Amino acid sequence: MKRKVGYTWRLREVMAQHQIFTATELVPLLRDRGIDLSASQVHRLVSGTPERLSLQVLSAFCDILGCTPADLVTTTAQNAGVRKTAIGDLPAPPTAAKLRPRPARILPDE
Repeated sequence: MKRKVGYTWRLREVMAQHQIFTATELVPLLRDRGIDLSASQVHRLVSGTPERLSLQVLSAFCDILGCTPADLVTTTAQNAGVRKTAIGDLPAPPTAAKLRPRPARILPDE
């Protein structure tokens, strides 16, 4: 059975718990830890859900906010829906020979 996995990025929530409300407040804190990101890069990390994230940046966020990676990323996993397949009780699709057009019958006007 296939599983569908996902995650929720909770950086903004954890920042609010620590009274940090803007991305620009994080820039000097990250710089103190050797992470040199622009304000727009930090804003994208705060406002969106990153698909890729450096472990150095994740570690810096954890140090700044006094949390663990599990506090910043919540994972979910659930069974994917099973796709239904035809078992044989459906009629077979028509072949190309059956799809040929029939000749038109033209009737005289009455």
